[in-house]
Amino acid sequence: MSILIHTHDGGRFALETKSGDTLARTIFMSRLWHGVPLCSGLGKCGLCRVRFLSDAPEANADERKKLGQEKVDEGWRLACLHPSEPCEIELPEPMRSQRAIRTLAEKAGDFALAVDLGTTSIHWTALVDGTPVASGQELNPQTGLGSEIMSRLAVAATAEGRFVLRALITDRITELALLATRNLGGQCTSLVVSGNPAMTYILLGKKPDDLAAAPYTLTYEGGDERRIGAGLPPAYIPPLLAPFVGADLSAGLTAIEYGDTPDYPFLLADLGTNGEFVLALSPDKRICASVPMGPALEGVGLSFGRTAGPGAITGFTLTPKGLEATYFEGPRDGTPGMTGTGYLSLTAILLKHGILTDTGQFGEGNTPLAAKLAAKVTTEGDEPAFVISDDLCLPASDVEEILKVKAAFNLAMSTLLKEADLTPGKLAAIHIAGALGEHVSLNDLETIGFLPPGGKARTIKAGNTSLKGSEILTVDPESRVFAEGLADTLTRLELTGDTSFGDEFIKRMRFGYVD
Repeated sequence: MSILIHTHDGGRFALETKSGDTLARTIFMSRLWHGVPLCSGLGKCGLCRVRFLSDAPEANADERKKLGQEKVDEGWRLACLHPSEPCEIELPEPMRSQRAIRTLAEKAGDFALAVDLGTTSIHWTALVDGTPVASGQELNPQTGLGSEIMSRLAVAATAEGRFVLRALITDRITELALLATRNLGGQCTSLVVSGNPAMTYILLGKKPDDLAAAPYTLTYEGGDERRIGAGLPPAYIPPLLAPFVGADLSAGLTAIEYGDTPDYPFLLADLGTNGEFVLALSPDKRICASVPMGPALEGVGLSFGRTAGPGAITGFTLTPKGLEATYFEGPRDGTPGMTGTGYLSLTAILLKHGILTDTGQFGEGNTPLAAKLAAKVTTEGDEPAFVISDDLCLPASDVEEILKVKAAFNLAMSTLLKEADLTPGKLAAIHIAGALGEHVSLNDLETIGFLPPGGKARTIKAGNTSLKGSEILTVDPESRVFAEGLADTLTRLELTGDTSFGDEFIKRMRFGYVD
């Protein structure tokens, strides 16, 4: 018996079942969902929906809430919530994440390739003679096998899992190099890949036992070159600074400090699926920490979350007529959804106007206009939700996810400052990097409580510092000497292993910065 699949375009496939896997994972491994930003078992994104053509399994509460009773009655289910067992199903057209490529300069020839390997997304730049000539971003193809670090590491615990995960990313980097070769007419002569330790271990096919369970350690610390694929030059892996503070942060510090003298002390906060933080007190004294934040800020795992691409909502403005949405590259086209910045923008507006309380509950509004908006709070499924449009809403469970991310960021920042005996006002700068580091509104970050009151005045939207530093490391050998000296300047804080972590996290599960 097998899984019989009918695709939207008339295709038919038969897949072997695999004991212990979900139906979604079996379909993902067939490449039918390549490039789809799945939440990987959270039951939130709805992108793994399938229609059973007969003998549909019993729907659970998550499916009824996400799909609605009418769709459930028609046989629709979320494949991530059902086992890989014999069945006959129909797949709708997949909603794939967009691959964005930009031309930056008209140069050709041999090139260097800098890659920022994130848990959720990949960003890259090709450089000719040290000049960036093209860049791009796309979904990490591993995402369907775990939307955050620990679930990805669980897959990498087996030899088969490591092989599949590694092949997904090394094949894609090889494809990017071949694409650049065709377009630039040269060969890849230098390669730098920066990622957190988990992504680095997976890239190199290393068994991740030391990262998967406490006490977390590093058996590989980077700062060397490794072969990752045929036809590619050896990849330089910047130093890994701590078990969950990786090459993306050593590259980020290279972008900020190498060849420059920034004002100290400053905080570098990389907002991604794993939040990584370095408090630089001086050129030879730094404190680092990390905290799990999940993929929500990258538009994955939320009820209407989407990665950045044409038609995704990236922000909101409150006008006398109500909420007006801003769309990525023009008006909406296709399935509605919001990026991480869209969620933060909406949350900040609702907070300012009393439609959300500081504990994340829906309120009645504090102005006549806000009261009209508050009237859009209703019940969707079995939870309160703010209705944005006929096909888009902000449910209470998504508000809670944003609160969790805020609490994690707030805890890491306040703990680092406490360790250094500093107040937020003593920071010369706060560099916001990573997934939101270029497009996020600093006003929104301060309103929600990522930043302390007045903090936005000293905050720099630093963009993708990991990629910027990787670009430097591809072409400047001395920058590698700088990066490799960072570990000797670091004190490492273990946040999640602290006995007070849970209590301190709960204290920060409210909108507004908590010292």
